[in-house]
Amino acid sequence: MKQELRVAAYAVVVRDHEVLLARWVARDGTKRWTLPGGGMDHGEEPLATVVREVAEETGYAVEPTALLGVDSILRGRVSRLGAPGSFQGLRIVYEARITGGALRHETGGSTDLAAWHPLDTVPALPRVGLVDIGLDLWRERPPAGRSRLADPANG
Repeated sequence: MKQELRVAAYAVVVRDHEVLLARWVARDGTKRWTLPGGGMDHGEEPLATVVREVAEETGYAVEPTALLGVDSILRGRVSRLGAPGSFQGLRIVYEARITGGALRHETGGSTDLAAWHPLDTVPALPRVGLVDIGLDLWRERPPAGRSRLADPANG
């Protein structure tokens, strides 16, 4: 069984009661909102990852201001070769503030739009679970950095 680990860093950016989100496009064309961020390159520091990914996906320069927590997901999946596999995603979530740049959409990446959304409208958006986990970490600031929304089956 093939095992895959992906480490990624994401930002919760809230300004004037709005959250900055990027619209992720799945391989099947499904589109859902997510926190801006993404996978770490080998040898890259998580802080550098979140700064780079937010700039790529939204056009904004950000400064991480707090480590909110770490979320882990575990999924069984079939590899590209048809063999059974297991995927684990380790997602480092930071709070960040805008320091420069201007809103723009990513081209040629995994997202196609970036936008500010009023916090009270987020529950109605088509979104990935990481949005709720990130906002829960931002609101609650749990001492151990684990969202109460995290799946207990993932450890």
